[in-house]
Amino acid sequence: MFDKIQKGKELLEMRKQAKKLQSELAEVTETVEKDNIVVKVSADQKVIYIKDGEERREDIEKVVNEAFKKVQKKAAQKMMEMGGGLSGLLGGLK
Repeated sequence: MFDKIQKGKELLEMRKQAKKLQSELAEVTETVEKDNIVVKVSADQKVIYIKDGEERREDIEKVVNEAFKKVQKKAAQKMMEMGGGLSGLLGGLK
């Protein structure tokens, strides 16, 4: 019984750490401009904006962000299948 409570606490702590990391990554951004196209992205794999000249292309932003979201889910599932998940990446909480 105690073991399940401890594992629940560990899971909550890992979730808290993951949210903190994601928040910190969202603050890291990069902007690239080439041939009158400007793309700004964050380190948490989100497109902040895409501009073609002065026109913001929200339609493309949405499609790219949706693709990132889907591939992130697939990656998370793959890590869980491999037995790692977030705890595997962090080496577990001890």
